[in-house]
Amino acid sequence: MIYRTEDPVAYGTASDGPIVAEELEGYADNGFLTIDELIEPEELAGYQNELNRLLVDEALNGDERVVREKDSREIRSIFEVHKISEMFGKLLTDERVVGRARQILGSDVYIHQSRVNYKPGFGGNGFYWHSDFETWHAEDGMPRMRAVSISIALTDNYSYNGALMIMPGSHKTFVSCVGETPDDHYRESLKEQEIGTPDQTSLSVLAEKHGIEVFTGSAGSATMFDCNCMHGSNGNITPFPRSNIFAVFNSVENACIEPFGAENPRPPFIGSRDFTPIPR
Repeated sequence: MIYRTEDPVAYGTASDGPIVAEELEGYADNGFLTIDELIEPEELAGYQNELNRLLVDEALNGDERVVREKDSREIRSIFEVHKISEMFGKLLTDERVVGRARQILGSDVYIHQSRVNYKPGFGGNGFYWHSDFETWHAEDGMPRMRAVSISIALTDNYSYNGALMIMPGSHKTFVSCVGETPDDHYRESLKEQEIGTPDQTSLSVLAEKHGIEVFTGSAGSATMFDCNCMHGSNGNITPFPRSNIFAVFNSVENACIEPFGAENPRPPFIGSRDFTPIPR
């Protein structure tokens, strides 16, 4: 494990956007912040309908951007959703979202990755503990820790239906995963993470030091977190689905180059090679 010493966490200031000084300081310390009602209640039904529409969209059959559960073959994730869905594309470029990303990163931004994650009741599988930057650096060629993720809840998040978990403060420590990354590893890792995950000793040390926070909240709430946060989620055996729309914003000053730990970068629907800034 390597302590993070070179990269800031919050690059902007309270005068740069809607995040107030106290929240920005908390983000720098803990690696995350929450927004209780990012989506207004009157908007929510429209986004939920769009979420359900994509599940049955026959045009997506056979599309490599659709990832299915290993066993049930139910849809697990749909990548590059900001291009597939006009409605979600508008949401992820809305100033309520991208304005906060610009403020945190202190620059113009582009979407490195977007997806919807479906975690249906009675069988939605979990996402094992991981730090996104480790993968984005090794396989996508992201140079520095200057990216922020946002997870927008489209269903209610309970402590028991597979909610997001983060180790607060873990973003200050970089954990390198053990072993080599096989070619085209993304094809299997998007279904189930078995290779390229942190070792149990490192996870135990981080959990003992930082603890674990579980993010609950109503549909329409959101969590923004640093690219180096250690996070994951359990499976969902309850009757209550837990689905969200997820996006990664990277600074245009941190555009990806050649991968640092793989022969070739992952496909652009997973790690974009279009660094055009989102218009203001």
